[in-house]
Amino acid sequence: MEPKSNDGSSNIRVRLLEEDSIQQSVYGPTSFARTCFNGLNALSGVGILSVPYALASGGWLSLIFLFIIAISTYYTGLLIQRCMDIDPTIRSYPDIGERAFGFFGRMLVSTTMNVELYMVVTGFLILEGDNLQNLFGDIEVQIFGLTIGGKQSFVILITLIILPTVWLNNMRILSYISASGVMASIVLLGSILWAAVFDGIGFQPNETQFLNWKGMPTAISLYAFCYCAHPVFPTLYTSMINPKKFSKVMFVCFLLCTISYASMAIVGYLMFGPNVLSQITLNLPTNKLSTKVAIYTTLVNPIAKYSLMIKPVANTIENQLPIHYNKRVYNLLIRTTLVLSTVIVALAIPFFGYLMSLVGAFLSITASIVLPCLCFLKISGIYYTVGFEQVVIVGIVILGIAIMIVGTYTSVLEIISHL
Repeated sequence: MEPKSNDGSSNIRVRLLEEDSIQQSVYGPTSFARTCFNGLNALSGVGILSVPYALASGGWLSLIFLFIIAISTYYTGLLIQRCMDIDPTIRSYPDIGERAFGFFGRMLVSTTMNVELYMVVTGFLILEGDNLQNLFGDIEVQIFGLTIGGKQSFVILITLIILPTVWLNNMRILSYISASGVMASIVLLGSILWAAVFDGIGFQPNETQFLNWKGMPTAISLYAFCYCAHPVFPTLYTSMINPKKFSKVMFVCFLLCTISYASMAIVGYLMFGPNVLSQITLNLPTNKLSTKVAIYTTLVNPIAKYSLMIKPVANTIENQLPIHYNKRVYNLLIRTTLVLSTVIVALAIPFFGYLMSLVGAFLSITASIVLPCLCFLKISGIYYTVGFEQVVIVGIVILGIAIMIVGTYTSVLEIISHL
């Protein structure tokens, strides 16, 4: 009996080692803390600059929609995790669409996701150009006999700085860049508070208003833009050592980000009232130290976020390459081309607030609210029955579609009127 027992224990050990090997090949090496940094970096970014403008557009009552969108998108983030738990072969957001609705679902999710992320990183470049121009004024650069001046030269300069981070393909390395992005958001909020309290800007509560129905669509669209990281969540999920803790990552990220968004919205609106601009840093006096800290910090955030947000777009294109191609060379070429194309779009549509409002209303609502709900209903099969969760999910979908229609219409009109 003893030899038999030894053989059995050996077989068990071999099987456990094989399962552990499979687990390591399926999931990534990223720890809980590093995934939190990546998640916070994906959620807490340039949206923090526009929330005061959003609050000024809709009035104090619009803050309710910030919390409604935060709760809804947190829940849909958990639905993405549940979809991936149901089918372990799911590795990306388009995989969820295909598992739910076949080829059409994959194309819909992939197109929405990639266009959203592409426009978000384009907004990063617009933001960088605006703030650098505000800080240093207009400059001119000569390139091959062509004169490039003003914001355009700053956009090109910041692109050259961002480009090397896009070539990275390791989530553990990106987590260190993400940590800098998270710290940048904290420093930004602190510098805005310093400007209000110690640099003489102060607060103007009498100039604020309780409700502005005309600006409510813009406010809600910008709030939705703040929570547009859902296409990145499957990448974060598969990069974790222990994906079962992903729900805790979601809770930490959404809680901290919502606190920072609400704080910045309230402080910024109290400081500048209805005169707050689409980026609050553009309101600050440039001769103050706090302003310089705020703007420099603002410049760090897009640099830290760009590579993380563009990664799923690059992966979608790279996965179409034949296996025999030299992937490293083509990956560098694809990612460089993507970055250069965002420069062109940023120079062609230089309206940060209106562009982000459009992205939030049409793309963010679709990718972060509507699609996760529909895909989960189909994959889980619970659409056959009627229960509390089904009613909640359908209610979220209806709310999302209403916001998408009204917000998109308003944003398009604003962009057209300013072209």
